[in-house]
Amino acid sequence: MNNSQSNEQYEVLSPWADVDPVPLKGISPRVASLAGKKIGLLSNRKPAAGPILAVVEKKLKERYPTVETSWYEALKISVPQVETEGKAAFEKWVENSDAIITAVGD
Repeated sequence: MNNSQSNEQYEVLSPWADVDPVPLKGISPRVASLAGKKIGLLSNRKPAAGPILAVVEKKLKERYPTVETSWYEALKISVPQVETEGKAAFEKWVENSDAIITAVGD
C-alpha cells in the first residue's frame, strides 16, 4: 500500500505521566560545602561498593583537603544494622556525620 493513499491514523501517547508539580525536596537539608565536614561512607557490602567509595573518598580529599571521612559497612548485603544488635553503633555513626554518601555496588 502506498503511504499517500493510507487514511489510517495513529494515536501517539507520551510516556510521561500527568503529575502534580510538587517541587523535589530531599529528606535532609544539603550542606553548603563539604570543606571541614565529616562525611560518612556507607557500603552496602556488595562487591563494587568498597572500590566505588574508595574512589569517592580519594576525590573528596583531593577537592576538600579538610574533609574527614568515616566508613560503615553493612554486616549483611544492603542491610545496615538498623533493627539488629548494631543499631546503636549505626545511629551514633549517623549522628557523627554531617553528610553520608552510599554506594550500591552491583
